[in-house]
Amino acid sequence: MSKNAIVVCGGGIVGLAAALGLAKSRQAVSLLAPRALVHRDTGDDYCPRVYAISPATQRYLHSLGVWELLNSARVTPVEGMAIFGDASGKVALDAWHGVQSALAWIVESSELEAVLQQAVKVYGLPWIDDKFQALGPESCITEAGRTMPAALVVGADGAQSPVRTAAGIEHRVRSYKEVGLVTHLDVERPHAKIAYQWFGVDGVLALLPMPDTAAGPQVSMVWSMRASQADELLAMSGEERNHALEHRLASVAGAQFGRFKVRRPVLGFPLTLETSDMVAPGVALVGDAAHRIHPLAGQGLNLGLGDVEQLVHTVAGRPTYRGPGDIRILRRYRRVRAEPVAAMVAATDGLHRLFASSFAPVVLTRNMGMHLVDRLPFIKRRLILAASGE
Repeated sequence: MSKNAIVVCGGGIVGLAAALGLAKSRQAVSLLAPRALVHRDTGDDYCPRVYAISPATQRYLHSLGVWELLNSARVTPVEGMAIFGDASGKVALDAWHGVQSALAWIVESSELEAVLQQAVKVYGLPWIDDKFQALGPESCITEAGRTMPAALVVGADGAQSPVRTAAGIEHRVRSYKEVGLVTHLDVERPHAKIAYQWFGVDGVLALLPMPDTAAGPQVSMVWSMRASQADELLAMSGEERNHALEHRLASVAGAQFGRFKVRRPVLGFPLTLETSDMVAPGVALVGDAAHRIHPLAGQGLNLGLGDVEQLVHTVAGRPTYRGPGDIRILRRYRRVRAEPVAAMVAATDGLHRLFASSFAPVVLTRNMGMHLVDRLPFIKRRLILAASGE
């Protein structure tokens, strides 16, 4: 193994993309993660977790050679968004405002993981079926006791990142005291490739367009709900929970979609705002290991793959006399990522704070602001370009 060896820890979407990107940039890289092949859903079965892929992320996945491997029948372009406030506020965004064919594409997690695994295999990238245990001198040690040479260890190992802990990288966490509920729904009326979002003091509901099934139109639900309300729902039996959720959905969005029917188990995960210093000598973090944001903008994975793209660019473009784990190189990566990460944190956290308030003047101001934005095409264009990663 080269003295410039890189080990990517983590076999999820971000870890696979990091390893593939580094390999395609002619870096000596290995992937360290349990080798669990992802089941690719077929027919009317859809993975409960979906992502909104931005145009910038789509271009990067295309550059990695994996976008074309996705099953196009399971990828839904988002051609517009309808965003509602908790009073009369509304903003409508269309892809044409940004001179784009789509604002985003809704893709299942399993589809992305499967094509990335396929690409890693075809590329012949070394994949060590083990887990990270500890850092050593220019090496990392696996749970099985193997010592792997590593001038750079990339932590793509999720929000609980053992790599981050081992490197002593500062990590800051704030709970939103909310739970993100996800499931897929049958609806009466077609979504017309429009994503819908409702902001209110009780949380943020997003309904994302999905491929139709034999039962008719389908949407994916992401509901950021107060933890007390979400826990009450999750504690119910399956049938009781579905009935209660369908009733709540109808009260918020029923006029748009008609009747709802829950078609998948309802899953919940706690919502937090997390940031970190991202690097240490010989260690760089990407994705959830580096930061987590509120899902109201659907930008978490896009932010993580933006980390990957920049890390690959920085490491591959370093001077030949510096190793990939040189702290000066890694600080350059952190410096370039600081602005987009801070901007996304500010946007998502700011919107959350704005709509969490029930103070009457705040309610009036935010809904008036939405009306104003809806009447100004140039602001809509800036919003679309920012969300697209432009």
